[in-house]
Amino acid sequence: MSTIEKALTKLNRDNTGRAEDSDQHTEQKTAQKTEQKTMVQRATEHDVSSAKAVASPQPDKHDGAAHTVQLDLALLEKNNFVSLSKDRRLINEEYRVIKRKLINNAFGALSKTLEHPNLILVSSSRPGEGKTFSAINLALSIALEQDKTVLLVDADVLRPNVSKTLGISHHLGLTDYLQSTSVTVPDILLSTNVERLKVITAGSPHHLSTELLASERMSQLVDEFSTRYPDRIVIFDAPPLLGVNETAVMAAMCGQAVIVVEENRTRLAEIEQSVSLLPKEMAVGFLINKAHRNQGKGYGYGYYYGAS
Repeated sequence: MSTIEKALTKLNRDNTGRAEDSDQHTEQKTAQKTEQKTMVQRATEHDVSSAKAVASPQPDKHDGAAHTVQLDLALLEKNNFVSLSKDRRLINEEYRVIKRKLINNAFGALSKTLEHPNLILVSSSRPGEGKTFSAINLALSIALEQDKTVLLVDADVLRPNVSKTLGISHHLGLTDYLQSTSVTVPDILLSTNVERLKVITAGSPHHLSTELLASERMSQLVDEFSTRYPDRIVIFDAPPLLGVNETAVMAAMCGQAVIVVEENRTRLAEIEQSVSLLPKEMAVGFLINKAHRNQGKGYGYGYYYGAS
C-alpha cells in the first residue's frame, strides 16, 4: 500500500472516530435535553397539581363558620340564663316547656301549613320587656337538644344586644354581609363552645337597615337558613314591633313569632297593635316575662300559643 493510500486510510479512520464521537455526543446531548424536558414537565405537572390543590373547590360557603367564640357559661348561669350544667334549675324547666311548643311547630304537623316554620322571630311591643333575654335563653335551651342545632341571629340592627349580653366581639355581622358581596357567611357565622349553637351578630350600624333587611340578598340568606339544615332552628332577636319598620320586614320571612310581654307593664292595646303588624299566616305565641310568683321564687315565665 502506498504512502498516500495509508494516509487516506488513517484519515478515514480518524473521521469515522470523530463521527462516532460526534454521534455519541449528540446522543448524550439529546438524552440530556430529553431528561431536562422530562424534569421540567414533571415540575410543571407538580406545580399544576399543587395549583389544582389550592384552587380546588372549597366547602360551600354556608357549610361552616370561620370563627369561634367562647361564651362565659358560668357568668350566664350567674345572670339567670339557661344553664348547660347538669343541675336542674327552674329557668331550664320553664324554657323546656316553651321550646317544646316551638320545636313541635317547626317540625311537627303544623309545619306543613307554615312557610319557614323553623325560623322564629322573637320581639316585643316596646323596648325593655326582655326579648333579647328570652331569645338567648331559647337558643341555649334548644342547643341542649340532642338532634337539633340552633342559630341565633341578632336582627336588632338598631340596638343590638346579643353580642353585648354574650360578651362577643366580632367586627362583621348581618348588615356587613347584606351590604357587601365580598363578605361571606363564614365571615359572620360564629361557632361557640356550646356544641350545637352558632351566632351571627348584628353588624355595623347602617342608615338603610330596613332596605338591607328587605333586600334580595337577605331573602336568599333566609331561604338558605331555612332549607340548608333539616335539623336547624333559627332564632332572630328582632327590634320591638311598635315604631320600627325592620321587624315587620323580618316577620314576613319567618314562620313563627314569639312576642315577649312583661307582666303588669305591657298594655293590651299594644299587644293587639303588635300582632296586627304580623303576617296572618304566622304561628304566634306570647311569652309572659317577669311574672311574679306567689311561692316567693322570684320571676317566672309563661308561654301561650295562638294563631295571629
